[in-house]
Amino acid sequence: MALSISAVVLLAIVVFLLVRKSGLKGGHAAICVLLGFYLASSSIAPTISQVTSNVAGMIGGIKF
Repeated sequence: MALSISAVVLLAIVVFLLVRKSGLKGGHAAICVLLGFYLASSSIAPTISQVTSNVAGMIGGIKF
C-alpha cells in the first residue's frame, strides 16, 4: 500500500510540473486521469499492477 501512495504522489508531482513548465493543458491532464480510472477497472489492471510491483522490486533491489 505504501508503494501505491508513493507512486501516486510521484505521478501527481510529475503532472503538476508538466502543467506548470511544459505546457500540458489541464484538459489533457484530466483525460490522462480518466484513462487511469478506466484502465484500473479493465481486465488489464492486474497485469499493470503486477508489472509495476515487479519494476519497483527491481529498483528496490539495486545495491549502490
